[in-house]
Amino acid sequence: MTEKYDLHCHSTASDGVLSPTELVQRAHEQGVTALALTDHDTTAGYEEAQTTASKANIKLIAGIELSASWQDKSFHIVGLGIDPHYPPLLEAIRNLQVIRLERAGKIAAKLENKRIPGALESVTKAAGDSMITRTHFADFLVSQNHVSSQQEAFDRYLAKDKPAYVATVWAELDLALRWITQSGGVAVLAHPLRYKLSANWMKRLLTAFKQAGGQGIEVVTGRCSADEIKLAATLANDFELAGSVGSDFHSPANQWVELGRLAPLPTHIKPVWELFGQAVNIV
Repeated sequence: MTEKYDLHCHSTASDGVLSPTELVQRAHEQGVTALALTDHDTTAGYEEAQTTASKANIKLIAGIELSASWQDKSFHIVGLGIDPHYPPLLEAIRNLQVIRLERAGKIAAKLENKRIPGALESVTKAAGDSMITRTHFADFLVSQNHVSSQQEAFDRYLAKDKPAYVATVWAELDLALRWITQSGGVAVLAHPLRYKLSANWMKRLLTAFKQAGGQGIEVVTGRCSADEIKLAATLANDFELAGSVGSDFHSPANQWVELGRLAPLPTHIKPVWELFGQAVNIV
């Protein structure tokens, strides 16, 4: 039987809509046989997902999506096959929680200056024990009828250079990769084309990424075009990185992004799952 991989998705442990149980169940319904739960800066949903995956006969890969800083820019690094109980990683998660809380307060203050009160209380309640992300603020803005969609919330308020954007210093790139690799995981650069880097900046980033222990790059992502897959595959080839596939699923409401609905990885690209052979954090 051919495996159907989806190695990037989110649950209510960060900014997803579905609980870890619901997420795994939906993945099963969509024919996914190998799933990585990669919530932002947390592994809190893993054990719940693990229980459901065992019942659904889905191979669950322990994962995380870490926020990292490099050259005053922010990037997302997906860790696959990590040890979710690795002490330095757990300490890092606690520190990232503090950074996210501080950022949330600053975003809320900026919205207050735009005569949009009550944001912090609302997003804190919505997130509960989960990581607060900008998506929570986008949902708040939609609920208060300031915008009509999450995308409009980012376009008008939350994206870089917009009124409620807060520049954030995350963990340095090499440190984030160390947490992943030393916990037994494979570090993958998430959605590389989303950063809109020039060719020169992308070369510098991927050189630093490889030097710090990075081994993979997302070649196929949700909503990517054939041309984008081709470009990402070229980057994988040029920098000798394994290719990953991941929907970056957050919500069933987004009809354009579905668990497992992914183009095939180009055959000339080494699949990242071939690096999982020694990983113990797959059930």
